[in-house]
Amino acid sequence: MASEWLDQVQEDILDPDRPICDPHHHLWDNDRNPYLLPELLEDVTSGHNVVSTVFVECMSMYRADGPEALRPVGETEFVNGVAAMTASGQYGDFRACAGIVSYADLTLGADIGVALDEHMRLSDRFRGIRHAAGWDESDEVRNSHTNPPQGLYLRDDFRAGFAELAKRGLSFDAWLYHRQIPDLTDLASAFPDVRIIFDHFGGPLGIGPYAGKGDEIFEQWCKDAADLAKCQNVFPKLGGIVMPINGFEWHKRDTPATSDEVVEATGRYHRKAIEIFGPERCMFESNFPVDKQSCSYSVLWNAFKKIAADYTEGDKDRLFHDTAVEVYRVE
Repeated sequence: MASEWLDQVQEDILDPDRPICDPHHHLWDNDRNPYLLPELLEDVTSGHNVVSTVFVECMSMYRADGPEALRPVGETEFVNGVAAMTASGQYGDFRACAGIVSYADLTLGADIGVALDEHMRLSDRFRGIRHAAGWDESDEVRNSHTNPPQGLYLRDDFRAGFAELAKRGLSFDAWLYHRQIPDLTDLASAFPDVRIIFDHFGGPLGIGPYAGKGDEIFEQWCKDAADLAKCQNVFPKLGGIVMPINGFEWHKRDTPATSDEVVEATGRYHRKAIEIFGPERCMFESNFPVDKQSCSYSVLWNAFKKIAADYTEGDKDRLFHDTAVEVYRVE
């Protein structure tokens, strides 16, 4: 997204000294919308005190050859190099990609263990896998980037691969759409020893057949999320909800969203998640640069700080930094 568009909304930075670990961003290189270390640095240094980040897979820099199952380890190699750049201290105390979440095709069952071991060998920052399950029957909703089948998290072959995470103490990031949350609850119940991170509130959709049904979707989401919260191994990320698929259409406007608009549109999801999971299990996330289609990095974190304004200082520490650091074992 052009910086000129985002720069139209300028806000004073709230609580600028509060340490933040941003537990969800991507890195990629393409002609239309590159997001590499320079772009990341521009965002994290825009006013808020971001001290570390966690990278989450996005099909970047896979190996061009070799066994198909091992090609995604190229992403870990690539991101570990970016992490090493900031670990040098050349960019101050900020540490990018202090945790790395990559991809492995868990439907390969026990055979995927070879790829998991290679991820671990390539980087001591590697923490786990995301295998997205976002699927919807509507042609107006694009399925996840890895083109998952319907009911991925319920499949026996997927669960055989998931068991390999447990053997290695690796975490799992779950990305799905709101109607699939019960599938994740089933998975989390079956594997209570695997730490599962619930990305982007489970993707409440607001496009296609879901447009204009925000209240109805939120009501059902509250019920499904409450069931999921009973699984003590699940940790929700609070963010990733101002994407175009969420239906707010800020990306179509002449001006981006303000923090007040983000709070008004999404605050109920944040507050409800904190209520049912507890701040000790929740962490704010940017999901940049995807959410950059709606607002700037500084505006987004201002919105989070407004949502958290009435919580205790200890709760704020958890929401902005401590939960993410503990869940992803960020050093």
